[in-house]
Amino acid sequence: MQSTDNVPFTKEKTMSLPVLEAPVVPIRFAPQQALDVMAPVAPMKALCSNCHLRELCLPRGMAGSDVARLDSLMFARRRVRSAQALYHEGERFQFVYAVRSGTFKSSLTLADGREQVSSFHIAGELMGLDGVAQGNHASSATALEDAEVCAIPYAHLTELAAGSSGTQHLVSRLMSREIVREQSLMMLLGSMNAEERLAAFLLNLSQRLKARGYSASEFHLRMTRAEIGSYLGMTLETVSRTFSAFQQQRLLEVDKRHIRIIDPDALARAFEVRVH
Repeated sequence: MQSTDNVPFTKEKTMSLPVLEAPVVPIRFAPQQALDVMAPVAPMKALCSNCHLRELCLPRGMAGSDVARLDSLMFARRRVRSAQALYHEGERFQFVYAVRSGTFKSSLTLADGREQVSSFHIAGELMGLDGVAQGNHASSATALEDAEVCAIPYAHLTELAAGSSGTQHLVSRLMSREIVREQSLMMLLGSMNAEERLAAFLLNLSQRLKARGYSASEFHLRMTRAEIGSYLGMTLETVSRTFSAFQQQRLLEVDKRHIRIIDPDALARAFEVRVH
């Protein structure tokens, strides 16, 4: 992916904040010994119908009868330690993963061995229907902090969809969300300069955290500057320089990974990003 950090900034264009929703993800099939060491499985203690994330996750927009069908599926929880992979690029696709807590990144390995970050996922978001087309994961998912996921067998989900129009709609929505996310990322990389990209990223993350009951103006970044740069098509130096510029303009307060957005409206106006 080529960086376009030097794209000139113009005030004449009006940019809309891309919808950078996370994809839907599967579970890695590993020997029991590996599971015990890497990602312990625990029985579900909460059903979709009474989960505190139900309005952000799979049950969102579903009728009560369809949510009850979801409750009948055999879900399992997995705990994933920081820096640990939930699944790897090329592994067999079996599960859709819903993030219960923590933060993940999805990434690809480029031909020269470099990592390309393709998305970040937080609680209530689904990771990776990237494996549906070929039956193998097209990316890897790695925890950026200690995390927990719900593992939903994709075969069970499709069986359920066969007998329920509501669940069929759910599966179609998940596929569409992945397409929209990829299109949004392409717009972010192709039509924004460095300042606009970072502003869009921070405002989008702010909105997602607010929807989960967290502060929209003050939060801790779980990803490194290098990972943000990989995702936004920027060099590490440009990411650091842009954070410094925002701080000098009194748009942000930055203390390592701790961010405080001083004036979200000013941040949006400064780079022609509409928040919606």
